[in-house]
Amino acid sequence: MQLFEPYKIEPYSDFSQPDTVAAYKAALERVRAQLGRDYPLVIGGEQVTTEHGFLASLNPCNTREVVGRSAKAKRKEVERAMDAAWKAYGSWSRLPMEHRARALMKLAAVMRRRKFELAAWETFEAGKNYREAEADVAEAIDFCEYYAREALKLAAPLPTHDYPGEENTSFLIPMGVGVVIPPWNFLLAILVGTTVGPVVVGNTVIVKPSPDTPIIAQQFMACVEEAGFPPGVINLVTGADADIGDLLVDHPRTRFINFTGSLATGLRIHERAAKVQPGQKWLKKVYAELGGKDALIVDETADLDLAAEAAVASGFGFQGQKCSAMSRLIVVDEVYDALLERFVARTQQLTLGPAEENADVCAVINQKAVDKIMGYIDNGKVEARLVLGGERGPEEGFYIQPTVFADVPQSASIACEEIFGPVVAVMRARDFDHALEIANATVYGLTGGVFSRSRERLERARREFHVGNLYFNRKITGALVGIQPFGGFNLSGSNAKAGGPDYLRLFMEMKTVTERF
Repeated sequence: MQLFEPYKIEPYSDFSQPDTVAAYKAALERVRAQLGRDYPLVIGGEQVTTEHGFLASLNPCNTREVVGRSAKAKRKEVERAMDAAWKAYGSWSRLPMEHRARALMKLAAVMRRRKFELAAWETFEAGKNYREAEADVAEAIDFCEYYAREALKLAAPLPTHDYPGEENTSFLIPMGVGVVIPPWNFLLAILVGTTVGPVVVGNTVIVKPSPDTPIIAQQFMACVEEAGFPPGVINLVTGADADIGDLLVDHPRTRFINFTGSLATGLRIHERAAKVQPGQKWLKKVYAELGGKDALIVDETADLDLAAEAAVASGFGFQGQKCSAMSRLIVVDEVYDALLERFVARTQQLTLGPAEENADVCAVINQKAVDKIMGYIDNGKVEARLVLGGERGPEEGFYIQPTVFADVPQSASIACEEIFGPVVAVMRARDFDHALEIANATVYGLTGGVFSRSRERLERARREFHVGNLYFNRKITGALVGIQPFGGFNLSGSNAKAGGPDYLRLFMEMKTVTERF
């Protein structure tokens, strides 16, 4: 008998329906009434105030609006969180797997009941329009539902061969206390996935969200409390990266680090975690997803209208602030001009404005992002041909126009480096062979795609396009939990494959016991 009904992904709402839009706007108004509040840390199930001030979270679409303020943690609070997590580990790790799986199912149900409310928080805090925000919350629910079921498969002893006169048993056990460092772009989905995965198999965690989006983490902790998780299983410490980032990574009682973010920060974490600290008695595990420079190839056999539509969705969804976003559009020479014309025309139809008004393209996350993206746009004006955008948007927020560069050489900075904004480099390839060569000429290897009607070329790309997630004849963003396990090659990360059948095993160790009778 199955403990839970079969897994299925959380359905998305149809925002072409007036009633759905009205319901979302009502959620926005409910959340607006809660903006500007102060939030404590959550350690060992207790709300902890500090003497270190607050992190202010601003609405990137209207920087005068404070979404909320979250207390800053420093060393004292990190130590308290570590104590609480290890204390909780003693009992949480000994619970039957089905007990912990039920806790995830309850958490999924709580978030499902609050889906539009949680999505509305994302609209205010991260500048996600209705569809992007709801999809993020749906993915968070999917992680809970999927990992709850996958965990049950890991409860039984592992198969081994018999040996005369002995009982030999191998089984999986949790590792201990881990540090979860999620990003600001998938501010609930990745936070939830990287938290509940380790937790469902018996670990306890300290969560340090991005300083740009601490308030959605506070809303998540409210869901955790409502779902009935024991105190200390999931602890929240918010603070400046410089104050607590290295403390958490370096701590001798940290067993593993689950990180999603920039390449530079990920490499720093790898390096620091490799050093054994005084009092440390294990090798720390690091699981990291570090971004991409993702390419979509279009050949002369492709449906160009479909390819242009997918390119716009892949390149400009959530302002290009996805590690899976298409930042390189590689087109074979024969159809280059025709596809470029279609791509630019469709991009021109995108609306730029506040997420609260459900614009297609909204503000990027902060001023630092604006400066970085505009710096690359300035480079692009020298390196290539600007055909669309390239300027700031409305002054009240961190807006940048959707920007397209054409005739981009392979050596250009905008063709090689992750921009993480609404900027696409369109590149001309001599033929399909050359297109594959360009696509693979990067230190990253996260997502990619091919539009082609040629079975031979698709099969070749299946073998030779070196990315962790490869899509044919569709957009290259939007991996679904349990359907398209997500994670890349090369410097895109450790290929942990979130939302896949091997993910939970990463947070467990195998123990073998032999008894001779």
